[in-house]
Amino acid sequence: MTILQQIATYLYLRKKDPDTPNSSFVKYMHGINRISILLFLFAIVVIVVKLIIKK
Repeated sequence: MTILQQIATYLYLRKKDPDTPNSSFVKYMHGINRISILLFLFAIVVIVVKLIIKK
């Protein structure tokens, strides 16, 4: 599974693989990864907006 496919799965853009393990720890890990990806994308947007406004 490529990195882009994994990100799409985290953000509910792609269906989950039915063969993956289904434990609560995996769900927590995916939830934390989802939050970190969204915060990273938000930070990138803020940086781009600051750079555009500064010019």
